[in-house]
Amino acid sequence: MNLFTIENLYKNYTEKMLFEDMSFSMEDGDKVALIGINGTGKSTLLRIIAGEEEPDGGTVIKRNNLYIRYLPQTPVLHDDDTVIESIIRENIENGEKNMQSWELEAKAKSFLNKLGIMDYDAKISTLSGGQKKRTALVSILLSKADLLILDEPTNHLDSEMCTFLENVLKQHQGSILMVTHDRYFLDQVANRIVELDQGKAYSYKANYSKFLELKEERLDMAVASERKRQSILRKELKWIMRGAKARSTKQKGRIQRFEALMDEEGPREEQTFQFTSAKSRLGKTTVELDNVSKSFDGKTVIKDFSYIFLKNDRIGIVGKNGSGKSTLMKLITGWIKPDSGNIVIGQTVRVGFFSQENEKLPENEKVIDYIKEVAEYIVTPEGSVSASQMLERFLFTGAMQHSLISKLSGGEKRRLYLLRILMDSPNFLILDEPTNDLDIQTMTILEDYLDSFNGIVVTVSHDRYFLDRIADRIFVFSEDGSITRYEGGYTDYVNSLSSEELSAKPRKTEQAKNNTQSQNTKEKPRLGPKKLKFTYNEQKEWDSIEEDIAKLEEKLMDIEKQMLSCANDFVKLSELDKEKNENEEKLMKKMERWEYLGELAAKIAEQK
Repeated sequence: MNLFTIENLYKNYTEKMLFEDMSFSMEDGDKVALIGINGTGKSTLLRIIAGEEEPDGGTVIKRNNLYIRYLPQTPVLHDDDTVIESIIRENIENGEKNMQSWELEAKAKSFLNKLGIMDYDAKISTLSGGQKKRTALVSILLSKADLLILDEPTNHLDSEMCTFLENVLKQHQGSILMVTHDRYFLDQVANRIVELDQGKAYSYKANYSKFLELKEERLDMAVASERKRQSILRKELKWIMRGAKARSTKQKGRIQRFEALMDEEGPREEQTFQFTSAKSRLGKTTVELDNVSKSFDGKTVIKDFSYIFLKNDRIGIVGKNGSGKSTLMKLITGWIKPDSGNIVIGQTVRVGFFSQENEKLPENEKVIDYIKEVAEYIVTPEGSVSASQMLERFLFTGAMQHSLISKLSGGEKRRLYLLRILMDSPNFLILDEPTNDLDIQTMTILEDYLDSFNGIVVTVSHDRYFLDRIADRIFVFSEDGSITRYEGGYTDYVNSLSSEELSAKPRKTEQAKNNTQSQNTKEKPRLGPKKLKFTYNEQKEWDSIEEDIAKLEEKLMDIEKQMLSCANDFVKLSELDKEKNENEEKLMKKMERWEYLGELAAKIAEQK
């Protein structure tokens, strides 16, 4: 069933056209992620659908009695409420009747614990921005809304919290419309991607990984269509230049078709760059920490930490909120001093610190002037790159470069602040939650930049994809102030934890067994090994599984033939591609099952 439909939407922001004749709709069960570079109007579109803002043109048609809950980037809560009162108030004011207040309170406390808020009676006025966002998020997660609209729900969440939120949203019975730049989160939660690009909305029935493939197909098809258009234009132009007379109806029609083709806009290709970082020599001594400790209000956040940063180190830092991650960054930069221990900074070290909070940008200054204050040019291994060229690489067009900073969106200001730091040619780069408010395309540009960065990178991030992409060592902060090191990216770290848990289980089992034996004077007689055999269903499956595999392989061959015959039909191609993926997944499961049953059959045969 249709939830809402947007038709021919127009919206201007200052002098910029955000949406131009844009159409978009959602159905029951859709879990849609809006993506696009900062400034394309993602948050504005969410506000329009939520009823918080009006479009300049077009229509928004919603289903009767559609119940929507909206989480903005910066929620507004009642300062005098406690955390738990705020959640109950928001649900009562929105007409929630799905559970009793005591039941709502119990579930709210459980969710708050998962999101790192333990003081349920704390006043809203005493909370940080991140804590307020998490409080508002819990209120919305407890609702039975038909549609949840979530603007950057993963901001201010650590990796464990992101995983918790993923699980809640995957199980949510209603529909979801969200803006997030967390690519692993998109893969897990979204079943549809809608990309905002140059005033239009492009919909893909896919998670993020599949979206990348489908988008490439769309762009290839657009390029092919443009080649065909240009070919027709060349032929029609020759006909016009031969002196065609627009006398007959047929000739008039042909001229009109030519003019219509001339007026069409060709696809604008996304700009890609080969990135090389600025040159800045790093000497033998970098940054050395020797038994550094730091406490706040009697709580130790860093305890006896020692580390010597090596050239080209790529360090990712993870840990619960408040565990001391940002404190380490500020110790390295000299913003704060350690309580004990020593920090040595080499003479050639140039630190660039991209903090969670932007420095106050001069609103009445032009974008290009703000960057030129740092450097007109930077020197890279491939030569000099001007401030204007660097701005272009960071998605600031010529017109945007000469506009005032005040006209930029929040995400665009964040991107500008990042570029200013990079323009200063640091050789020790500290990134504190760089993924907050940066769009996916900017993150890709930053990742490419870091690939060639000739220096040390230390980043605090809850973005698991980003950590996998750039880190080769993970520092894990514990609540007692200790820091543990793991080699590899984030996924390697998680796999290491799983391995540690598995290796610990046998020891615990053996210890429990020894304790039991010491308490009992008589040891129970040991039973012989249980005889292996197929269950009824396993035997039935084993008898038919090879035939099932053959049928799936034939089906895949047939789908591939159909794909070749409709290469220009994007809609049909997408449907067939989806069917192909589903059958490939079935085939993989069948093959895995065949392998397992085959091994079991061999063991059964050995017993006879």
